[in-house]
Amino acid sequence: MEQINCYVCEKEALSKNEIGLTKKLIDKNSKRFYCLDCLAEDLEVDTEFLLAKVEEFKEQGCTLF
Repeated sequence: MEQINCYVCEKEALSKNEIGLTKKLIDKNSKRFYCLDCLAEDLEVDTEFLLAKVEEFKEQGCTLF
C-alpha cells in the first residue's frame, strides 16, 4: 500500500486511524489526509477527543479503522 502523508504538515506514513478519521470526519472520498494533530487543530478539538472517537467508531463496527 502506498504511503500517505499529512496534507498540512507532511508527516509521513499516516496510521490507519488517522486516515480513517479523515474519511469519517471530513469526507469519505477525501484525497487529502490529516495527521492527528493537524486534524485536531482543523476541527478545533484536542487529540484525546479524536482518539476517543476512534474507539467509539471501532465499537460501532466502522470499517474505516
